[in-house]
Amino acid sequence: MTAKDVLKRVVEFSYMVTRMYVEDLGDADLLARCVPKGNHIAWQLGHLIAGQADMLEKLGYRSPALPPNFVEMHTKETAASDDPAKFLKKPAYLELMDTMKAATLAAIDATPERDFEKPAPEPMRSYAPQLADALAILGTHWLMHAGQFVPIRRKLGKPPLF
Repeated sequence: MTAKDVLKRVVEFSYMVTRMYVEDLGDADLLARCVPKGNHIAWQLGHLIAGQADMLEKLGYRSPALPPNFVEMHTKETAASDDPAKFLKKPAYLELMDTMKAATLAAIDATPERDFEKPAPEPMRSYAPQLADALAILGTHWLMHAGQFVPIRRKLGKPPLF
């Protein structure tokens, strides 16, 4: 197994867990908060998708196109909104998520392993010193947020999955 294989498995696993936590939720459930001021899942999915696009671009890869105003819909300023009209429906988030996963796996495939120890792009170095770190975050960022979905699921009466 190569380092690329490991990175791709991290991405696949992180996306699988995230998708499993969202599969049995409805559009209204995506706007539930576990605590006041906690981020709801719709905003977090948008943040993850927009963040993935940004990181892919910083790494020098072309990101899939996002819907108009998508990034602006998922900023720190919009995190407090509970207006369903300001967020997408679940199928749209899942489709964008799948598109980002495919682009992420393609970026890992396109990165020569000999470059993994090179410094990450400057804007990413505070949290990803080397290129391998930046590629790993393309998966682990999703898993970190998926963990935040668990208390929302419990509040909604959904069963534990793991």
